[in-house]
Amino acid sequence: MSKTYLSDLQIAARYGVHRSTPWRWLKADDSFPAPVSLSPGCTRWNLADLEAWEAAKRGTAA
Repeated sequence: MSKTYLSDLQIAARYGVHRSTPWRWLKADDSFPAPVSLSPGCTRWNLADLEAWEAAKRGTAA
């Protein structure tokens, strides 16, 4: 099973926020998943980590 990764632009579209917001969440919220560096200049978030974070915010199991 392959992993799906999202860019900051894709996260912004998913949550209806500006592309800088995930970076602010990363600094302000210890529970927000850390991005992964796939190559120089290519940083992405693992979709499964984001879905688990969403579930935790809702108070449900992932």
